[in-house]
Amino acid sequence: MMIRRRTRRAITLTATALTAALALTACGSTGSAQGSDGKLNVVASFYPMEFLATQIGGEHVKVTGLTAAGVEPHDLELTAKQVANVKKADAVVYLKGLQPTVDKAVADSGAKHKVDATAASPLEDHHLAEGHSEGDGHDHDEAAGDPHIWLDPTRYAAVAKSVGAELAKADPAHAADYQKNTDELVGRLTTLDQEFRDGLKDVRTRTFVTSHAAFGYLAEHYGLTQVAINGVDPESEPTPARLADVQKAAKENGVTTIFFETLVSPKLADTVAKDLGLKTAVLDPLEGVKDPAKDTYLTVMKQNLTNLQAALGATTSAAS
Repeated sequence: MMIRRRTRRAITLTATALTAALALTACGSTGSAQGSDGKLNVVASFYPMEFLATQIGGEHVKVTGLTAAGVEPHDLELTAKQVANVKKADAVVYLKGLQPTVDKAVADSGAKHKVDATAASPLEDHHLAEGHSEGDGHDHDEAAGDPHIWLDPTRYAAVAKSVGAELAKADPAHAADYQKNTDELVGRLTTLDQEFRDGLKDVRTRTFVTSHAAFGYLAEHYGLTQVAINGVDPESEPTPARLADVQKAAKENGVTTIFFETLVSPKLADTVAKDLGLKTAVLDPLEGVKDPAKDTYLTVMKQNLTNLQAALGATTSAAS
């Protein structure tokens, strides 16, 4: 499955780059479970996977993220060095189908220890169930599945457990620590889930409008209805018919806010909001964070809850 449908330029590796990649792979393939610093070398495809690896691995791992902070992950094209890093990793954590170049690198690497998030939380198709009309201009290969499983804390917790189990297999000497870290993270995700349940229990409307269909799992889990301007691809172009459907749904359901996200231009959301005389606000799909030192999955999700409560007219405030 390929989520993005942008036209991509072919990647041509020069003989020099290939040689460098092979050399890096050769010197890094020691056959041991740990690097020279005694830490497990873990490669993570993009922020939600990197967060899990870092939180669960703790002091025993060195995590290398393939997608830089602030970069929209669908666009990722791996360099020769990154491909080499995947090949020599002790463990790889990724979400199959989101980033085709990562999928290929993992498949070619022969990695013994790898976690595909979709194995722990199988993908579902959301876009047709959320008001998308046939012929709306979206790429219907998206029906293979919505990748945004991390926006449901319970699904994300299932992936966390898989990461912990695989790290323990790769590094049995520290299995107890990985289990402890996993349990603590799952506990925090369980608390987050309860905060969402409590915070969204009593609201004026259960419908929200967002710039692209990233929040299907979140909406499904908390009994909300997502109306998306775009499909799973955040930069596809909606047709006039789709925009008319969105405007109708917003009016019928008393929507006050059009949500946009941090890593994609808010122009389309701004236009729709202006046409309807509505406000705009951020609902972050957490495909990446601009400043990992400041923002984490947990802090951004709590801000998402606060923003949803304001837009939906909740009678209770989000937990601090």
